[in-house]
Amino acid sequence: MTSAKVLLVDDHTVVRQGLKALLSHEVDIHIVGEAENGREALAVIPTLAPNVILMDISMPGLNGIEATHQICQSHPAIKVIILSMHANEEYVFQVLQAGAAGYVLKQSDSQEVLAAIRAVLTGSSFLSPAISRTVIDDYRQRVESRHQSRNSAELLTPREREVLQLLAEGYPNREIAAELNISVKTVETHRSNMMQKLNLSNKTELVKYALRKGWASLEA
Repeated sequence: MTSAKVLLVDDHTVVRQGLKALLSHEVDIHIVGEAENGREALAVIPTLAPNVILMDISMPGLNGIEATHQICQSHPAIKVIILSMHANEEYVFQVLQAGAAGYVLKQSDSQEVLAAIRAVLTGSSFLSPAISRTVIDDYRQRVESRHQSRNSAELLTPREREVLQLLAEGYPNREIAAELNISVKTVETHRSNMMQKLNLSNKTELVKYALRKGWASLEA
């Protein structure tokens, strides 16, 4: 069996430490590095060359959903497993749509993490048993009906989703521009385009949309 080279991505140090303690005893699993958010993960992937990523959803800067989407687009051989406290259908659907190979609840038994890693390395998918069958069925139904009703999130470009998360996290336009290495005018253009695409009228509605989608969190 192929050995797992795992990158841990979570903004909470204690979570990463717990995962390291769990995985360090497994001879077929090796931790190659850590990252505190999605943007940092994207930056270290070329150097660390992981084949599995354990990814949280709610992280500042670049959330796990958008990071998963970008990783699966640019590094399709890497298997992303979401490790999250969220069990609702909307989160699971977005993660699977982004390309994740697994979804494990943080409150699950630790053996589920090990099972998920080994499953995705064989080309299988893994969902925590605690996630109800209705969630899986709902996902399949949505995939089948995508040609009839386009998901509003698909209207936004990856850059627009990045701008939206930072807006929702309270960053002013100038800081967003610096973070993404674009001009303030470009940030304003993205903001205007997003409101038009989503049929929203102001920043407050954009922020509410981002929070509802799970792209940003009010957590400190």
